[in-house]
Amino acid sequence: MRAGMMLPGILIVAMLNACTASAASGISPQQAAQHIGETATVCGTIASSHYAVDSDGQPTFINLGKPYPAPIFTIVIFGDYRGKFSTPPDSWTGRLCATGRISEYHGEPEMKVIDPSQVSH
Repeated sequence: MRAGMMLPGILIVAMLNACTASAASGISPQQAAQHIGETATVCGTIASSHYAVDSDGQPTFINLGKPYPAPIFTIVIFGDYRGKFSTPPDSWTGRLCATGRISEYHGEPEMKVIDPSQVSH
């Protein structure tokens, strides 16, 4: 096999390795707004959380970067999925990474999480 024929395969492997490394480290809450519509891992420090038990869908909001009312990025776990987690999501503290599709709600980036495998803390 000629060396020139191996180049496309090498480039593909290099690109996959770069994507894997990026996903492992994640993007910051500040970078999430530039990735609306993409699946990514967002990592940051929990600034505030709230379990809205009396709201429609009983969402839990985990705010990264800054606390509510001006969070930089919000992770949303609806009540239907809350029981899947071994500890209540609103009790989490420290650093958190979540993987999923980044969407936009009222102009701010967020991610809906439905399974514990999407979160590491």
